[in-house]
Amino acid sequence: MFGRLGAPEILLILVVVLLLFGAKRLPDMARSFGQSLRILRSETKAMRADDGGEAAGPAPAPALATGDGTPHAASETVAADSPHRR
Repeated sequence: MFGRLGAPEILLILVVVLLLFGAKRLPDMARSFGQSLRILRSETKAMRADDGGEAAGPAPAPALATGDGTPHAASETVAADSPHRR
């Protein structure tokens, strides 16, 4: 359905975008989109480089504060509150 965009459909989309945003804002929007895409690509490349060298286990549970102010792990809270605890 979406894979069959021809020239008339693309032209119609461009005209609608031009009418909605105006000719003055389009270059700024395209520049912002390009910068965002560059950042996304660089972050994706960095994540792949980080994941390729090491096999990471599960992330540690974040520390939560109890009512008395003492921190404890979130996994301890779940285990203590679980009705199926053995």
